[in-house]
Amino acid sequence: MGFEVVKPGILSTLQDVGRYGYRKHGVIVSGPMDRFAHRTANLLAANTAEAATLEMTLQGLCLVAHREMLIAICGADMGAEVDGRSAPLWRPFIIDEGSELQFRYAVQGCRAYLAVHGGFRADPVLGSGSTYLRAGMGGYQGRALEAGDVLQVEDVVAGGFTVAEGEQELRSKFVSTNIRPPYQDNPVIRIVRGREKDLFTSSSWSKLLTQRYQVTTQSDRMGYRLSGEAELELQDGLSFEMISEAVATGTIQVPQSGQPILLMADCQTTGGYPRIGHVITADLPLVAQVKPGGFLRFQEITHREAQEQLLLQEMDLKLLEAGTRAWMRETGVWINRKGNGGHAAH
Repeated sequence: MGFEVVKPGILSTLQDVGRYGYRKHGVIVSGPMDRFAHRTANLLAANTAEAATLEMTLQGLCLVAHREMLIAICGADMGAEVDGRSAPLWRPFIIDEGSELQFRYAVQGCRAYLAVHGGFRADPVLGSGSTYLRAGMGGYQGRALEAGDVLQVEDVVAGGFTVAEGEQELRSKFVSTNIRPPYQDNPVIRIVRGREKDLFTSSSWSKLLTQRYQVTTQSDRMGYRLSGEAELELQDGLSFEMISEAVATGTIQVPQSGQPILLMADCQTTGGYPRIGHVITADLPLVAQVKPGGFLRFQEITHREAQEQLLLQEMDLKLLEAGTRAWMRETGVWINRKGNGGHAAH
């Protein structure tokens, strides 16, 4: 047993890396909105990226720990507290059995991720435990968490870790701000041109890159509906209705309203609106942390630059992973998993 849910928050779900290999059958990928925060929290909790984390949106939940655990919180600052004392972000720490972990409204960002060593136990569907609410599958019974739910933890022996130099040593280690995404309420998001970009008027492309877009309250895990001062227009004689083609997380579609829709983690597999642009993968965490009411601005870069940014982000995560493992070995953070005989985390 891991945690019991006392208060569920606004929207709390279990997410792993996502459900891949089934898009051709119309099954979406899902997974975390902020993949950087999800992956980093898992690294700090000595997990692989595939382990399920708890994603909280806008307002976090209240949990009671049913055993001592090594955990980490990354992403939005939701004023987390353990038994009334401030809990750290972007660093591992130990929560004692019986302690209460309370999250509040997000003061910075929109989504926070809680990882526990071993990972949360999620219902697997088509190879993934990610929650897809519209289909009612994965996660915890295919739904958002509710008061009274009990979250199990995978593959951990009770009391299976010790910290040689005490919890203060854990608290002294954190993820450098140099590699964290620069979360902002009104970020500049880099995009590449979409396949149907040339169907739009030249002034529409200019509008996309110069005006700011508000994230409306009609936004969710499927997509952000954006609102700008000027509508985007197609060239004369062209229609917004087209034969459906593939879309993905980050695709910017433009419906008849002329106001863009930015597709997110739970987006459909195909769409019938022209694709004017696509948010680069490295900037999707920035988008995921913008609350409804916040604003986005877009900046065009090349495909090569987009690939370079993704490689740099991946290098940062690989270095973080290597550093975390080395530090755990050197300072005596020993984690017993089933069958590993009590060796240091790896």
